[in-house]
Amino acid sequence: MKYMLMVLGKQEDYAAMGGAAVEGGTAWSEADLKAMYAHMEAINNDLAEAGELIDAAGLASPRLARLVTADADGTPVVSDGPYGEAKEVLAGYWIVDVADFARAAEIAARAYLCPVPEGSPAYPVVVQPIDEGPTVGA
Repeated sequence: MKYMLMVLGKQEDYAAMGGAAVEGGTAWSEADLKAMYAHMEAINNDLAEAGELIDAAGLASPRLARLVTADADGTPVVSDGPYGEAKEVLAGYWIVDVADFARAAEIAARAYLCPVPEGSPAYPVVVQPIDEGPTVGA
């Protein structure tokens, strides 16, 4: 069964990872970043070796995100942001193909335990099944 495991964050977290002191968080050091990347890389490597990894990525800063709609003739209409300063956003994800929810939850728990500087916020990892839809011709 396929699941998407979603890591959450806020714009302030990206600033902290860049070394800025932010309200409600701690500025990250180079060693903090290396520890986080090593933890995530180990998860990716283990999932790939087990044949469970479909895709994974960390996302760029939310301030770079844009909302896109369309006007009546289909021309894209692009606006800044979609996110207010206080809202959590998708910071990264894994798409995995595992035996069951229990295995997906094990992976999510491992991701949740990623090392971060003391005082940094801890966000839950969202685990959501991927709906593969009806089989054509069924």
